[in-house]
Amino acid sequence: MIITGKHLPRRTLLRGMGAAIALPLLDAMKPALATAATADAAKAPLRMAFAYVPNGVTMKEWKPAVPGADFELTRILKPLEPHRDNLLVLTGLDHHNAEALGDGPGDHARAGACFLTGVHPKKTAAADIHAGISVDQIVARKFDSSSRIPSLELGCEDSRTVGNCDSGYSCAYTNSISWRGPQTPMPPETNPRAIFERLFGDDDFNASPEARARRAAQRRSILDVVNGRAQRLMGDLGPTDRRKIDEYLTGVRELERRIEMAEKDQRRFTPDMERPYGIPPAYADYAKMMFDLQVLAFQADLTRVSTLVLGREGSVRTYGEIGVNDPHHPLSHHRNLPENIEKLTRINTHHVDLFSYFLERLKSTRDGDGSLLDHSMTVYGSAICDGNSHTHTDLPVLLAGRGGGRLKPGRHLMFEKGTPMTNLYVSLLERMDLPVEHFGDSNGKLENLSDL
Repeated sequence: MIITGKHLPRRTLLRGMGAAIALPLLDAMKPALATAATADAAKAPLRMAFAYVPNGVTMKEWKPAVPGADFELTRILKPLEPHRDNLLVLTGLDHHNAEALGDGPGDHARAGACFLTGVHPKKTAAADIHAGISVDQIVARKFDSSSRIPSLELGCEDSRTVGNCDSGYSCAYTNSISWRGPQTPMPPETNPRAIFERLFGDDDFNASPEARARRAAQRRSILDVVNGRAQRLMGDLGPTDRRKIDEYLTGVRELERRIEMAEKDQRRFTPDMERPYGIPPAYADYAKMMFDLQVLAFQADLTRVSTLVLGREGSVRTYGEIGVNDPHHPLSHHRNLPENIEKLTRINTHHVDLFSYFLERLKSTRDGDGSLLDHSMTVYGSAICDGNSHTHTDLPVLLAGRGGGRLKPGRHLMFEKGTPMTNLYVSLLERMDLPVEHFGDSNGKLENLSDL
């Protein structure tokens, strides 16, 4: 590290008209002559992310045959081969509270509401919804005063949050996996432009669309208004920090360009429906853009926790780009027909391939003494195992990242039948320095996440 005498606060922002861009962790934020307390405060923070997929998976093409470090990646998991050493495959975990428990049909709604809460939701389509606080919001509470954005809730499928969406269950259950409290769902934002503005625009998040349009017309790019300040700052820093800032701002510019291209794209999803504003027509481009937004938010330490719903429960999205033109949800009720199982497996593999893209972006982004992937814990999975029978046992779950050295990945861990999924969340909260004795229907912690 080159000592320049320039010591920057960790929360340094590049401000300009209608913009405030946080910076990634720089050497100048942890100077060599700093006290131990200052150096400790400048360490790369630990992040937590969750990616949710709907309608279950083809488990025979998901679950590895043997536990331990010598497991073979199955067909669905094969796209994760480059990240095998940063991956824990977890099998045997259940969400008992997603079962009917006397409430009859509604497994998709219960799955979405239960995934991050471990709570059985109240069956209602009215305003008296009731679930539980989700694990991401426990983390958000901790960093509420220290992060510009306590949490990010993102989604790749726009849908209603009121009314009846699944056999008498409110749409809030189906469409929101994040819950601030038992009666307060956190609906995911699905427009990349709105997310981008929240991350890098000014603090007036409640401005009208007209006001935002006027501001957009006054400036060509967010980076244009802070470029002069960035250049002056880089002149005071060493070469390593200059490279970090240049890489980061290049990433911001590239993402901004892609969003602008999506906004100008006039293609339609169907002949009768206009493409939503700012959303790429191709699903893979859409999902990657949402993953990129999370990477930038983590890189700039704008937030420490995020959730992404790759598809809402009961999703009827089609995937023509991979040759699957049948709606997802009906395919998940495959009736053991080989052709339907094959199409469902291709959808499952496509989702994992997109998750692999996210891991690659985290892995290739410098962060402190390692990468964002080194300093993250990312859960990927579903609260439905087999979509054909709506089971909620032995769920498809992945845990990626090294958790700042608090996880030992590169293994397949098989847990005893009946182990609550919420035991995983208790273990992850402990690694976020947020120990809890109980969460949802937990009955302990998961063993062996950090050792053999």
